[in-house]
Amino acid sequence: MKTRSLRGRDFLAETDFTREEIETILDAAEDLKRERARGVLHDQILRSKTLFMIFYNQSLRTRNSFEAGMTQLGGHAHYLDPDKIYTPAMEGREVAYSTERVSDVARVLDRMGDAIAIRCYGDPVDWEYGGAHAMLKEFARWSDIPVLNMEDDVYHPFQGLADVLTVKEKFGGFKGVKFTMSWAYSPSIHKPRAVPQSAILYATMMGMQVTLAHPKGMELDPAILAQCEQYAATAGGSFKISNDFNAAMEGAHVVYPKAWCATPIFQPPVGEHDTKKTQAIFDQHKDWICTTDTMARADKNAIYLHCLPCDRGYEVANDVIDKTSGPGWTSAAFDEAENRLHVQKAVMSLVM
Repeated sequence: MKTRSLRGRDFLAETDFTREEIETILDAAEDLKRERARGVLHDQILRSKTLFMIFYNQSLRTRNSFEAGMTQLGGHAHYLDPDKIYTPAMEGREVAYSTERVSDVARVLDRMGDAIAIRCYGDPVDWEYGGAHAMLKEFARWSDIPVLNMEDDVYHPFQGLADVLTVKEKFGGFKGVKFTMSWAYSPSIHKPRAVPQSAILYATMMGMQVTLAHPKGMELDPAILAQCEQYAATAGGSFKISNDFNAAMEGAHVVYPKAWCATPIFQPPVGEHDTKKTQAIFDQHKDWICTTDTMARADKNAIYLHCLPCDRGYEVANDVIDKTSGPGWTSAAFDEAENRLHVQKAVMSLVM
């Protein structure tokens, strides 16, 4: 178990950590969750410490799980709306009297608090793939306190932690677990890649049998896919890609259908900055929806996951996401949402 090595570390991507370090975080999350259920208080762990949260995008689960987590750990989270401060901007993208260079914001906040958490993807970086992650790395370069990634355009490391903690709770571990991460239809094309990419990275890192399913045109980052292949080989799991929604669900223990954007939405050279072409790809695949028939193809004790918010009636049918108990397969999406709180408390307690 690694403990001291995590102190002061940034949490920008799961790929920055070893499997042993990720397992340490999961162990800590389980301990904190178990103790909270028993009424044990954790308000001395980060007593009087401050987390600055900068949200370029809206949030329900992320904002409230971080704020609640900091309160439970004895600290305080400051919510910073970029429109209400001088918006942190990369060098060359400053606008007089409305933005402030990232390097300056980072050095000011690290004199006043104990960590900086940031969410940024999509419109704030004009759909330049990797632009938001580059900005978080720039914050980390100038900050002497940990920088935490609350979702960018490449990674969503805290959501991925909640995903694998939920799998561990439901199946007792990861060996032999068949994990299917699938695209699903949504009327909205503005869906970042971060959730599916982090999901398959964690699942392969932990040695699960991972299937990534999507229609042609919904391909994920080739570098992420190569990393998944490497993780699967190292951990003794497997990784494959399918363009057949129903076939990918056969015998799955974990069913995780979620929309993400098509490649043409991104700026060149990754994409074409073409929203019409992106919409056309989406509209060809409205039948990619998770229904009770979908779940019947999965293992009889399968779980349905979704990072939320889900697009009901498009990504998933009501009678799937709302089936949280009873015999057979169940929805674990709300267990997964709760686990955001516990994994984030674990990371903050270890790095702050």
